[in-house]
Amino acid sequence: MLAPNAAYRWLAGALTRSPAAYRAFTATERAAKGAAFGCRMCGQCTLPVTGYACPETCPKKLRNGPCGGVGADGSCEVFPDTRCVWVVAHERAQREGRVADLLLFQRPVDQRRAGRSAWVSYWSGEDEDLWAPAAGTGAAPAPQARRPARKAMK
Repeated sequence: MLAPNAAYRWLAGALTRSPAAYRAFTATERAAKGAAFGCRMCGQCTLPVTGYACPETCPKKLRNGPCGGVGADGSCEVFPDTRCVWVVAHERAQREGRVADLLLFQRPVDQRRAGRSAWVSYWSGEDEDLWAPAAGTGAAPAPQARRPARKAMK
C-alpha cells in the first residue's frame, strides 16, 4: 500500500518543498506509527523488514538482532517484564514467511535524520541504501517494492 509510485514521489516532493505541510505530515506519521508500532521516528524506518516491530524500542538500540542477554522465555535482558523486540520480530517474520528479511543488514541509524518523516524519505529514494545483504548469507537486498531504484526517483 505504501510502496513508492509516481503519486507518492510527487507527494514527497511537494511535502519537502512546504515546511508547514511537511511538519503536519510528520506529526500525523508520528501519531499513527507511534500508536500502532511504538515507532520512535528515527527517520530510517525498518518496520517492513522487522515484522513491524520497531528496533528503536530496544533499550540497547540494537538494529540488527538481539543481544546475548535474551531470556529463554524471550524476555529482554534490560526490562525482563517485556519481550525482546527481536524475538517479536522473528516470530512475526516466521508467521509471515519472511524470515529472510531479518538477514538483511540494516545500516546504522543516522541520528541527524531523527524526527524526520520516514515515509517521505522512502518515497523520495533517500532510504535506497538502508538495507544490504548480511555478509556471507547470500540474502538478497530488499525487494524493489520496498527499495525504489535511485533512477526512478529523478
